[in-house]
Amino acid sequence: MGLKILLAGESWSSIGFHLKGFSIYTTGGYEEGGRPLIAALEQEGHAVTYIPNHLVPSTFPNTVEGLRDYDLIILSDIGADTFLLHPDTLTKSIRRPNTLKVMADYVAQGGGLLMVGGFMSFSGFGGNACYHNTVFAEVLPVTMLGYDDRIECPEGITPDPATGHGVLDGIEGAWPHFLGYQRLIAKRGTEVPLTAGDDPFLVLGSHGNGRVAAFASDCSPHWGSPEFVGWQHYGRFWSQLAGWLSGKH
Repeated sequence: MGLKILLAGESWSSIGFHLKGFSIYTTGGYEEGGRPLIAALEQEGHAVTYIPNHLVPSTFPNTVEGLRDYDLIILSDIGADTFLLHPDTLTKSIRRPNTLKVMADYVAQGGGLLMVGGFMSFSGFGGNACYHNTVFAEVLPVTMLGYDDRIECPEGITPDPATGHGVLDGIEGAWPHFLGYQRLIAKRGTEVPLTAGDDPFLVLGSHGNGRVAAFASDCSPHWGSPEFVGWQHYGRFWSQLAGWLSGKH
């Protein structure tokens, strides 16, 4: 039986400035990086509701009841401020629910939560993802550094299985390389099925009655290399991890 999964993040807009002699013009663009993950999960039989970054303030559920429609929440490359600084609060000083606390309550009552690495995950680029200053410091199975936590590996780094946990069942042979990850510290009492050198790469734990996980790298480029996205076990890994987090598989 497939799971109902809510994925938030993995989108960005960009502005380019082009100088040609004395003339300048600008271009804009919009991209989404979560499509490989969504496609893999759907191919494994799961239903994925996707909310890109810019739609989170208006559409992400801000009650535990709303989140109970889902077996699992995945956050990927979305900073804490996207949840905390709703336009009503930032521009009109109107009180609103703290969506991060709502997610914490959802997990404590039996929900699943996965944070996937990226420039706006955990502490993030320049510390700007800022989850270390939120309730997620208690919820996630890792201690965050509180400053720029990126380990860039342009030469590539290959994670190593450290334990025989069920989320890795049927995944044989060497893992593909990644081009970077985030340095995290596994909390006491958690499990670390994957490592990158001395650093945890995948950490599994619990919060209240729910399960939580931290994946230190990306689900897609640039850190998640094309070799990872095209890996024969890509879908199996994410599906088995989702199943463990939901407590249903």
